[in-house]
Amino acid sequence: MAVAAGDAAKGKEAFDSNCSPCHNSDSNEKKVGPGLKGLFKKDALANGKKATEANIRAKIDDGGNGMPAYKEILGDSDKDDLIAYLDRKSV
Repeated sequence: MAVAAGDAAKGKEAFDSNCSPCHNSDSNEKKVGPGLKGLFKKDALANGKKATEANIRAKIDDGGNGMPAYKEILGDSDKDDLIAYLDRKSV
């Protein structure tokens, strides 16, 4: 599955500074929110939607269920990088 042409190394930095307090990227173990290892291989996200790039990007943008919205916090290139990083963690 081809994902946004982001930089996974920069995405790790974005994950570490924004997402890691609540999510694990290297396991499915829950912190505050679900673990995200293999995110793109999951049948569905926690909200029941299919694990596609568009749905993951919408979740990052809009937040919900305790997760803050990052639409105004992360730029599009930051989100591309973050999604590339999460996609790499799905391998």
